[in-house]
Amino acid sequence: MATFEISIDDEKIQELLRGDRGMAALLEPILNQILQAEMTFCLGASPEERTDDRQGYRNGSYQRKLTTRVGRLELEVPRDREGEFQTALFQRYQRSEKALVLALMQMVVQGVSTRRVKEITTELCGREFSKSTVSRLTGELDEQVEAWASRSLEEQDYPFLVLDAMHLKVRRQGAVRSTTVMLAVGINETGQREILGLETAFGETAEGWRRFIRGLKRRGLSGVELATSDAHDGLVQALREAFPGLIWQRCQAHFRRNVIDQTPSDHRDRMHQLLDQLLKASSPSDMQRRFEEVSGEIEKKAPEALKVLEGGLFDATAVLALPGKYRRRLRTTNMVERFIEEIRRREKVIRIFPNLESVKRLVGALCAETHEEWSTGRRYLTMDAFFEWKAIHQTQELEAEELAATAPGAV
Repeated sequence: MATFEISIDDEKIQELLRGDRGMAALLEPILNQILQAEMTFCLGASPEERTDDRQGYRNGSYQRKLTTRVGRLELEVPRDREGEFQTALFQRYQRSEKALVLALMQMVVQGVSTRRVKEITTELCGREFSKSTVSRLTGELDEQVEAWASRSLEEQDYPFLVLDAMHLKVRRQGAVRSTTVMLAVGINETGQREILGLETAFGETAEGWRRFIRGLKRRGLSGVELATSDAHDGLVQALREAFPGLIWQRCQAHFRRNVIDQTPSDHRDRMHQLLDQLLKASSPSDMQRRFEEVSGEIEKKAPEALKVLEGGLFDATAVLALPGKYRRRLRTTNMVERFIEEIRRREKVIRIFPNLESVKRLVGALCAETHEEWSTGRRYLTMDAFFEWKAIHQTQELEAEELAATAPGAV
């Protein structure tokens, strides 16, 4: 969409300064102008503009209320004569907002919230909520989240997979308990990122990860060549069972912390330098050569760190098998961890989820929203070099098999 200027009239500014409606007074005209700009982009022409590229004509507007964390907004949604204009503003903005509000509302309805939570929900929506209201409002959002979470993954392969987990506090069985949310991001064969799915479990166990990954495979996940994660034994085992022969990349950020934790404080700056040399090697053989050069120094200064380094360095540099252009973005789970930070930002408002369904609703809505942005936005990776790399290795494997079959003594 083309760049445009936003203007706020004096009345709205005075309303903001008086504190009558707070930030809602500022957000409302901004969103109204964004809606008009979206219509201009859709039609290919601004109001009264004469152009050969025009795709239609305006036909007034209708009022739409949008509930946000800063208050209820009264928006003027433009219409076109053919009735084809549809704004993405409500669907994308309100889905995660609605999930947050619903979680707060449930805390009030179920009697597990504080007086402050009730004040928040009243401030957000202008009224308190009955159980029937909560039930009605959750229905549509749950359907949207379920449609996203159960969608087919069969249309494309996903060569790269990144997985991580987070822990949330949820009220279950009369007590507040830690609950694990497992997340998976895939990069498909066109180079676009997608959030593939989420799974909740009572703990981060091998069986939980196995169930999650099997569910992704049932939906059609295939073509995985490399998976990046932390060194959770259950997760690594589940990945290798589901995708035999895949390259497992141990998250370098986690690995670095593990090594530094075992390094004496007066040697940690030097250890960071040595890790940079090893983790940024140009090839597996280059990494091995560098390690042999520095292992003596590490053994003398940080023998416990050396044990951790020897035990995980191969897996932490597995990404060196890929062409250089893919290594930086696939060597850590930072991609997922940044998304987890977004979930945490909403979670701080709730602190303790009233039930497991509210976790799935809020996290699922954020997943669906971010998935749309990623899958329709800029391409994350160009995949040409990967497919060339894959073709070369497949040819080499076939040649090796043929050679083995013709060797003396072969059956």
